[in-house]
Amino acid sequence: MTVRTLFPGPVEPALKARLDIEVPYRFARSAATPEGAALRTEDVAGWLEERRRAHRFQVERIPFAELDGWSFDPVTGNLGHHSGKFFTVEGLRVTSTTDGFAHAWHQPIIRQPEVGILGILVKEFDGVLHFLMQAKMEPGNPNLLQLSPTVQATRSNYTKAHKGADVRYLEYFAGPGRGRVLADVLQSEHGSWFFRKSNRNMLVEAVGEVPEHEDFRWLTLGQIGRLLGRDNVVNMDARTVLSCAPFPDAEGLSLYSDTELLSWFTAERSRHDVSAERVPLAGLPGWRQGEHSIDHEEGRYFSVVAVGVEASSREVGGWTQPLFEPKGLGVTAFLTRRIGGVPHVLVHARVEGGFVDTVELGPTVQYTPSNYSHLSRSDRPLFLDLVLGADPSRIRYEAVHSEEGGRFLNAESRYLILEADEEEAPLQAPPGYLWATPWQLTCFLRHNHYLNVQARTLLSFLTSGAVHL
Repeated sequence: MTVRTLFPGPVEPALKARLDIEVPYRFARSAATPEGAALRTEDVAGWLEERRRAHRFQVERIPFAELDGWSFDPVTGNLGHHSGKFFTVEGLRVTSTTDGFAHAWHQPIIRQPEVGILGILVKEFDGVLHFLMQAKMEPGNPNLLQLSPTVQATRSNYTKAHKGADVRYLEYFAGPGRGRVLADVLQSEHGSWFFRKSNRNMLVEAVGEVPEHEDFRWLTLGQIGRLLGRDNVVNMDARTVLSCAPFPDAEGLSLYSDTELLSWFTAERSRHDVSAERVPLAGLPGWRQGEHSIDHEEGRYFSVVAVGVEASSREVGGWTQPLFEPKGLGVTAFLTRRIGGVPHVLVHARVEGGFVDTVELGPTVQYTPSNYSHLSRSDRPLFLDLVLGADPSRIRYEAVHSEEGGRFLNAESRYLILEADEEEAPLQAPPGYLWATPWQLTCFLRHNHYLNVQARTLLSFLTSGAVHL
């Protein structure tokens, strides 16, 4: 006789594979698809222009006294919003000691402790993954309107501290059960201008139908890769999210094993002792405050300015805010070599005052040349002159891209990937540099704060098919 009970014992849970090996190949298939199901690549520029005409956009510089809701603290001089939300501009004192050599400086810094969401919604059409990209206006973009993630919002934005409209498609990233998470990791923003700022970088595959909106379009990764070959089309936030996509490693070989690379990176973090202390903005050594800007006394690096904004497509139609404006065009580059037939890039363990941890992996070169023009060649940063004087035949990728348009005004960098030889960039790299494959770097991006935002931008060119090494 079988005895049945109303209270059976515990059910053995179903186990899952630790990694879905099919997901990287789905991304690779999308990267290899140059045209999408919704919008032809050649029509994207026309669609962006149409969205530009459909809305009113205007940005003008204003004196600090005309900032609405923003003011300088009477004690510290820090520049903040009366709500206590959004961000503050404060002072920072940094001391970096490496192998016994110390370097110290002061600078303004953006402090925005809240974690934002940068999310791209993914959906399969005709067997190919497409990415829902937004035509979004940012006040600091040179051309204002660029392709951005589906959701690009700070916590102040999506909790509506500005008392504006809802953030579209937020429910797929902040709500329960609206899609399948393909990537979800905290990544840093610019460590030179933000103090310990992180964003949640997400790729989520939609389940079921997705409502359409005229400011959004579905594109394949291959289409986005072709658009990344053009100046100022795909914004920084989209580039960092796309870099986090997993990709298959066809070779499975590298100059250094993953364990060796991680050990070197850990040693680099250990040998740099960085102290970053927030200090009052008022009286910051080396900086001068005027009615319209805060500037370095030698006219280098960047300025803090104020703008008034009109943007009918945003959650709030108009506002004022501070922005950081760099001095000159940046140059950001990976040197690349084929080692044993496998493409490698030369990464640099960079110290930036605003990093959560002391060091992140950055590009081979990441500088604004005008900041070093007064130095002799022997005192200029390593590899900078090699990149500036590169033979065009060595350049595998080149385009100008803007940095984060919500906080920086006209911040642009010339991004390059160029071939080097043994004499220019030896396999036995200088201290602080190491050769790694792009696939190793994509694996590192499963972890928080391993690659800086400029390195992630360069990696997005490789994973999207904008350039093939």
